[in-house]
Amino acid sequence: MKKSLFGYGKTTKAIAQKFGGFYIYDDSFKEAKNDEFDNVLLNPKYFEAELSEIEIVSPGFPATHSLIQKALNLTSEYDYFYDISPRTIWISGTNGKTTTTQMCGHLLKKIGAEIGANVGVPLANLNPYSKLWILETSSFTLHYTKKAKPELYILLPITEDHISWHGSFEAYEKAKLSVLSRMNECDVVILPKKYQNIHTKAYVISYEDEKDLAAKMGIDIDKISFKTPFLLDAILALSAEKILLDTLSYELLNKFEITDNKLEEFKDSKGRLWVNDSKATNLDATKAALKRYEGKKIHLIIGGDDKGVDLRALFSFMKDLDIKLYIVGSSEARLCALAKEFLIDYLACKTVENAVLNIDKNLKLNEVALLSPACASLDQFKSYAQRGEVFKQVVMTLK
Repeated sequence: MKKSLFGYGKTTKAIAQKFGGFYIYDDSFKEAKNDEFDNVLLNPKYFEAELSEIEIVSPGFPATHSLIQKALNLTSEYDYFYDISPRTIWISGTNGKTTTTQMCGHLLKKIGAEIGANVGVPLANLNPYSKLWILETSSFTLHYTKKAKPELYILLPITEDHISWHGSFEAYEKAKLSVLSRMNECDVVILPKKYQNIHTKAYVISYEDEKDLAAKMGIDIDKISFKTPFLLDAILALSAEKILLDTLSYELLNKFEITDNKLEEFKDSKGRLWVNDSKATNLDATKAALKRYEGKKIHLIIGGDDKGVDLRALFSFMKDLDIKLYIVGSSEARLCALAKEFLIDYLACKTVENAVLNIDKNLKLNEVALLSPACASLDQFKSYAQRGEVFKQVVMTLK
């Protein structure tokens, strides 16, 4: 019987390179060939379900793909490594899960914790003998995972995202909540108050907001140097530390540095403020960025792949701000239509480069230029990081 991998992304590549002997199916393979790790690379048309004993799917692989429909033994990366993994913390939600994961890793590194999964390190490359895995967990992974569960599940608020992949917000939300039914009495889940009555055997800690969770966990907000939108991430990370170690390392937490592409402030040659928030790929992330600068005139670069999400709520929020939109990417026409509907000043720019050049003509010293797109980057870039780099590079060439 054959062992199969669906998709040739970072997750499946790591599994293939570590173990070898897989049959890997991806639409990019036009003809059969072997790689140096004894794997066979094949077009999906050659997949024979009855000859495959297991099919491990790359997290973002489309659930509507014909391979998924044919598979008889479909499993996720999490399920595949479940029996050999150490204790785990899973962190999910719509906005903030990367920062929360990194903060948890920063606080718990002292006990030998490693971070991975959606944060960039596939499970195949994590040490199974570590004390703890802290896993940033996407809705795609949760959709495909049927067996694995964490000892601690941290769930940030869920708002609309990845609708084109899941088909509806309800399906997206269901994926985020699906693991609760597999958790045990000795497990703990931290989740938004709206989900506190969902059936689970785990011990539930619910929260309305940052202050509510801090009060429940005995956390002193005044000792935390991070402000919104990173305050909730910090409190969740401290909550994880308290649950596991019964300690609260404020000083260590405050030494954590926010990574690039998240409200990354810098100035151009004229001393004007620019902000790279390229990782803001959903409406909540962009709203959080706008709240940070709402006392200023904002020149906002918005657009990209909107993932099927209705951004009307964001435009409703923006209509009362002192703002001008510079709209880019594949969603340009839809966003321009929304800007007209909500009477928001805008300019269609197609690309980030054009947007920067147009902002340069209008930006004053007491204003802010903000790249916070509310959309994914893959329509024009390889990643949100590349989008952020292009943005910064163009800004630094301005004279």
